[in-house]
Amino acid sequence: MNLKNLAKTDMKKVIILSIMTLFPYFMSGQGSNEESGPINTVSDKIFSYSPNTIKIEGYLGEKINLVIEQRIKKQDVDELVEPFRHKNETHLWQSEFWGKWIQSAIASYGYNRDPEMLTIIQRAASELLATQMPSGYLGNYTDSARLQQWDIWGIKYTLLGLLAYYDLTGDKTALKGSCRLADNLLSQVGPGKVNIVKTGNYRGMPSCSILEPMVYLYRRTGDKRYLDFAKYIVEQWETPDGPNLISSALAGTPVSERFPHPSVWWSYENGQKAYEMMSCYDGLLELYRITGDPKYLKAVEMAVKNIIESEINVAGSGTAFECFYQGARYQTEPTYHTMETCVTMTWMKLCFNLLRLTENPLYADQIEKSTYNALMASMKDDGSQIAKYSPLGGIKHAGEEQCGMHINCCSANGPRAFMMLPRFAVMGAQDEIFINMYGPNESVIPINRKNRVFLNQISEYPVLDEVKININPEKAESFTIAFRIPEWSENTLMSINGTIVPGIIPGTYKKITRFWNKGDKVVLKIDLSGRLVNLNGYQAILRGPVVLARDTRFGDGFLYESAVVKAKNGKVNLIPSMKKPGNVWMSFTAPMILGTNLEGDFSNPLQISFCDFASAGNTWGEDSRYIVWIPQTLNVMNADYKSY
Repeated sequence: MNLKNLAKTDMKKVIILSIMTLFPYFMSGQGSNEESGPINTVSDKIFSYSPNTIKIEGYLGEKINLVIEQRIKKQDVDELVEPFRHKNETHLWQSEFWGKWIQSAIASYGYNRDPEMLTIIQRAASELLATQMPSGYLGNYTDSARLQQWDIWGIKYTLLGLLAYYDLTGDKTALKGSCRLADNLLSQVGPGKVNIVKTGNYRGMPSCSILEPMVYLYRRTGDKRYLDFAKYIVEQWETPDGPNLISSALAGTPVSERFPHPSVWWSYENGQKAYEMMSCYDGLLELYRITGDPKYLKAVEMAVKNIIESEINVAGSGTAFECFYQGARYQTEPTYHTMETCVTMTWMKLCFNLLRLTENPLYADQIEKSTYNALMASMKDDGSQIAKYSPLGGIKHAGEEQCGMHINCCSANGPRAFMMLPRFAVMGAQDEIFINMYGPNESVIPINRKNRVFLNQISEYPVLDEVKININPEKAESFTIAFRIPEWSENTLMSINGTIVPGIIPGTYKKITRFWNKGDKVVLKIDLSGRLVNLNGYQAILRGPVVLARDTRFGDGFLYESAVVKAKNGKVNLIPSMKKPGNVWMSFTAPMILGTNLEGDFSNPLQISFCDFASAGNTWGEDSRYIVWIPQTLNVMNADYKSY
C-alpha cells in the first residue's frame, strides 16, 4: 500500500495499522499483542506507527529500496530452510539465518506492501514448519549435540521469525509451532534440568538471549510457563556461572572488563561478546515491560551509558573480533575485525528499545549516527551484499560465506537495521508526533481516531542544513509535535510560518503544542559546521551526523601522510566540492597542512578532499582505500603538544 492509497483508507484501518506496530515483528520487539495476551505493566512512552505510513525518499530511501530488492527479496529461501531438513549439525549456526532473514522480509513487506514479498514469506514459513519434529524440536542439531554451541541461539531466531509471521498473518499454525518448539526446550532446560548459562559459549549469553521471544510467547498465549522461564534465565545470570549482566551493570563495571581476558577467544570464558550481550539486554527490557522491575531498566541504561562512553566510535559502532575492548579509546589504532555489522544492528535495536521506553533523544542521536555511518558503510553500492566489518580505514570487502552456505551472519542481519528506520523516523504518543529523522520523506500520521496529519519534509539533509516540513492535519486541531534537536547541533534555528521559535536546546526534543492548521510550515536550520575531533595524536572531521574520510580516488596526496587539519575553536571550514568519484554521496574539501619536513609558510594549507564515510571505499577494492583518522603532525611550538 503506498501513501496515496493510505490517504484514502478509512480512519479505522489507519488506526489498526498503527496499533500493529505494538507487536514485536519487524525485528525490534515492539511490545505486546494486547488482544491475545497479557498487557504490559510498563507502557512505552513513544511508539511506532505502521511502517507503511511513511515513505523515505532521497539517498537513504534509495538505499533502503536497494536492500529490499537486492538483498532481502533475492535471498535463496530454500538454502535457508535446507539445514533444518537434515539435523546433522554439531557446532555451527546455520539455524540463525532463516529467522534473521524472515524478520527483515516481513519488515520490508510492512513498509511497501509488496504482494510478491508476502508470497515469498508465506512459502518460507510453510517450508520451515514442515521440518518440525514430532517432539517439537525445530532446528538442525543432532540429538547428541542438542543444547550445545549455537543450538539455542538458533532456536531464538526461529521463534522470533515464527512469531513475526504470526503477528503479520494471524496464522495459528505458526503460533502453535512456536509453542511446541519452546515446550521442547523447556522440557530439557530449566530448574532441575540443564542450566541455560552452561549451554553454548560466552558465559551462556547466546542461549540466554532467548529471553526475548519467551516474553513474546507469554504475551501471545498468557501461558505463565514462558514468563517463569524468562525469569529463570535472568536469575541464572547472577549465579557464579552466569554473565552477571545486571550486577555488573549496576556496579558500573565496564562491559569490556567484567571477566578476565580469555585464554581462548571463541570460548565459554569470554564474557565480552558484544552482539550476544546486547541481545540479552534487549530481552531484559521486554521482561521489564511485563514485570516493571526498575532494576532491569536501570541495568540496561547503565550498560548502554558505558557502551556509549567507552565503546562506540565516531562511526556509531565498535568492537574488535566481535567483543567490547574499550574501543572508543583505541579507535585510532588499526584493528583486526572491527565494527561487525551484527553489532551495529543490535546496537541500533537496543537504542530503539530504550528510546521507546524513555523518550530520551540521546538514543535517537545514537541511531542516526549509526545509520549514516557504520550501517550505510556496510552495504555494497548495489545493495547486493552487507559487509561483515567496516573498519575506520583500509579496504571494505565481502565477508566470508559461513557454515557451508552462501550467506553470513551480517548479510542476514544488516537488512534488519535498514528496515527499522521507517518505524524510527516518525513516532508518536498520546496527541504527540515525534520527528526523529530529517530528510526527504512524507508520512500520514493518525494523531487520534478522528484525525490524520500529513507531513511532508522537503530537504536534502544531511547534505544541506535546511529542513522544511509542511504540516497538514485533515482537521485543524491542537496537538504536539516534538522535533529532535541533535546534540551536536550547537546553533539550530527554527521557525513556524516565518516566526522564530526561541529556546532551542541541543540534545532535546523541542515540543511545540499549538493549534495546527492546514498549510502550516516549520523550517529548521541545523548546524552542519565541520567539527574537529582529536584523539591519541590523530584527527577526524565530522559534519552533522556524518563522519568524513579521505579516499584514494580523489588523488590528492598520500592517504596515510601525517597532517594538521586547520580549525578555529574546533570548527573546520568545509567547502562543498564537485570533485566526486563515482558513487560518492557527499564531497568536501578541508584545509590541511600535509607532511612533516615543511619549509616556508605554514599559514597556507592545501584544500584536501573528503567524502562521507559510507561512500569511502565503496568499490570494495584497492582503488578506494580510505582513512578516517588522520595522523597529526606534532608541532612542538604548541605549548600543549605533550597532551597528545
